[in-house]
Amino acid sequence: MISLPMTTCDIGIVVPTLGTRDKYLHQTLSSIRKAGNAQIVIVAPIGAKLQESLENDLYDHLLPDPGKGLSAAIDFAIREFSDEIKFVNWLGDDDLLALNSLNCSSKPMRESDEIVMVYGKCEYIDGSGNKITTNRSGNYAKFLMRFGPQLVSQPGSLIRKNVYLAAGGLNHSYKCAFDLDLFIRLQKFGKMHYTPKVLASFRWHADSLTVASRSESVKEAREIRISALPFYIRNFAAIWEYPISFAIGIVGKLLTHYSHVRKRSD
Repeated sequence: MISLPMTTCDIGIVVPTLGTRDKYLHQTLSSIRKAGNAQIVIVAPIGAKLQESLENDLYDHLLPDPGKGLSAAIDFAIREFSDEIKFVNWLGDDDLLALNSLNCSSKPMRESDEIVMVYGKCEYIDGSGNKITTNRSGNYAKFLMRFGPQLVSQPGSLIRKNVYLAAGGLNHSYKCAFDLDLFIRLQKFGKMHYTPKVLASFRWHADSLTVASRSESVKEAREIRISALPFYIRNFAAIWEYPISFAIGIVGKLLTHYSHVRKRSD
């Protein structure tokens, strides 16, 4: 086990990467620095030459990827944060945090111990950074995700670390929808708070794991929602689950279409 050194801040952000998207990664790390005071930890495969392509002030520590999948890499890094870190999250190596978003997302949890997670709006951008649309989400999203589309934006959200650990962290068996599984379990420990501000940007492009594995993500999300239902309701879940999965698939195709249109117009 690797123990990260003590820090003067109480927010920890994990950035998992394969080290193959230096341009995006540089933008990602820069956005975190501008979002607030946070300890930034990159988790990457052994041998990734990140320190040669990134300024040292863009991140604080580099941890070796245990090689057991994305969710395992994120979970490993979060568990390595020192006790000074009270709030955590992860950010894809091609996504962005909004200016001062960490200050915004941490504020409600500093004011109330009942709040275990904060989330907000998220913009969808294409590979060039052009805005496609905004997931406006809402307070209703934390209820809807149990039986409908997952509209609680993981990018930009912030989680109380002790609750993350108490909930068991990320489930390593899921490759795509592990955030949904975690969010449902977090609700057993306290309140999820919605703030009506754009906290992050999610980059929708062909190289994104979420986009490339869209069908797998929809399938996993369906399994997670059904498993979280009371046993006596599960047998009826197909009545609404398959129409919902179909609708989510259509939305994904529309986002891909608009991102391609944007790319051709650049």
